[in-house]
Amino acid sequence: MDLDFTDDQSALRDTLRTFFEKESSTAAVRAAEPLGFDAALWRKVVDLGLAAIAVPEHLGGGGAGFVELAIAAECLGQSLAPVPLIEAAVANDLIASLSDAGSSSSGERDARLESLTARAVAGELLATLALRPATGDLARLVPAGAVADLVAVLRGDELLLLRQPDRGPAAPGGAVHNLGALPLADCPIDTEHALVLARGPAAVHAHRRALSRWELLTGAALFGLGSKALDIGVDYVMQRKAFGVLIGTFQTIQHRLADNAIALDGARLLSYEAAWAQDENLPTADTSATMAFLFAAETAFKTASEVLHFHGGYGYTLEYDIQLYFRRAKAWSLVAGDSRAAYAQLAHRVFGAAPTPAPAPAERAG
Repeated sequence: MDLDFTDDQSALRDTLRTFFEKESSTAAVRAAEPLGFDAALWRKVVDLGLAAIAVPEHLGGGGAGFVELAIAAECLGQSLAPVPLIEAAVANDLIASLSDAGSSSSGERDARLESLTARAVAGELLATLALRPATGDLARLVPAGAVADLVAVLRGDELLLLRQPDRGPAAPGGAVHNLGALPLADCPIDTEHALVLARGPAAVHAHRRALSRWELLTGAALFGLGSKALDIGVDYVMQRKAFGVLIGTFQTIQHRLADNAIALDGARLLSYEAAWAQDENLPTADTSATMAFLFAAETAFKTASEVLHFHGGYGYTLEYDIQLYFRRAKAWSLVAGDSRAAYAQLAHRVFGAAPTPAPAPAERAG
């Protein structure tokens, strides 16, 4: 396994870093709150073809892989870009793959699905993925659900594609307020007009694979977030003085920064290994994605939290950028649910279900 970037991948990283640094300044991030969506920036991201970079070329996409998408996600995380690139890229890949396989049940549905797929890949429609199976007729806390046109959701053993009502960014539907400034929403399911993408085990498998891809890309974004938070911390401790001395000279601060830097290196390795595993279609790809996501989430939050504390009381004020990173480091991972449950599920996937303990022997009478 060689995780060094190719020349093309290095050029992509440099281009996207420059793009997001220019187009997603902290002022732009603040301006996009509380919804957390910048429509003008999203149009520029679509024009770059980033949301369809992993879709096959014969379907109108870029024909690249998840390593390239992970690079884009890392750059997005560094700048906290208020656009649902990860959700759209995963949903576009899912919809395109099922559309290409011809998995719907009638010619009319095939035509509708083909049309919706083409519009999503072209960026005319914004697609997203519901991470959790639907509860009754409602998909809960859908990332980008407040601004998306299409939502792929697992309901029972059916994978459905919902067409949401037309709405503009000024009137998001069902937005759920959150401190991470994410366009989350609860999306109702109209089964009469929903398209069935897949049924049975194929539907469950397709949703699980899409979820794992969301995990690896979100892990890459969290690594990018953490690396920028660390840069903010280093810059601050080399300017802030206490008792007439730069606090960056204090050993306890130096050691914590060094620990965070090493952990972030590990998060980067796991993220790109998981992306490579997806591109190679390895049997361990989904497990690697979950590992990368959980470790990056933990590392990014620890880094942002400690850097915020290095700022003292200033870190909690809206004027300082570190609070933007601190809030998102927590919120981005919580979209997927409780990390403790995810760790338990990961252990079962890797090692198998825990054996049922044998009942205690009954006491002998007498």
